[in-house]
Amino acid sequence: MTTTPPRDNSTEISIIHKTYDFYKQLYGVTTRLPKRDRFALGAKCEGLTIEILEMLFFANAARVTARLELLQKIDLKLKILKTIIRLCFDVRAINEKSYLNLVAALVEIGRMLGGWIKKTNGGQTNPPT
Repeated sequence: MTTTPPRDNSTEISIIHKTYDFYKQLYGVTTRLPKRDRFALGAKCEGLTIEILEMLFFANAARVTARLELLQKIDLKLKILKTIIRLCFDVRAINEKSYLNLVAALVEIGRMLGGWIKKTNGGQTNPPT
């Protein structure tokens, strides 16, 4: 009987917790948005965050061959989320303090995701072509 050594998935679990905490922070901000912004920009931000959270769970459970593609899709969704949050700030739907707090959390999640991508990709930052 052969057993496989346990995976070190502390980074993966940490990014899930950070994203979960980010959603709670975002929820607090979006509930205070004006009605028109809450149902457009706020709902889009919340939806993207939930999608990212779901995809993180899928990536954590995926085989290494499928994981890299999932992580790259998460990275793209994270970039879209950052852009929409910047748009919320630019149209004055959220204040500067909320914007800076949300962006700081997203930057940290992005760093963790980048590390996970690099680890999955064998230490390379770009996928092999």
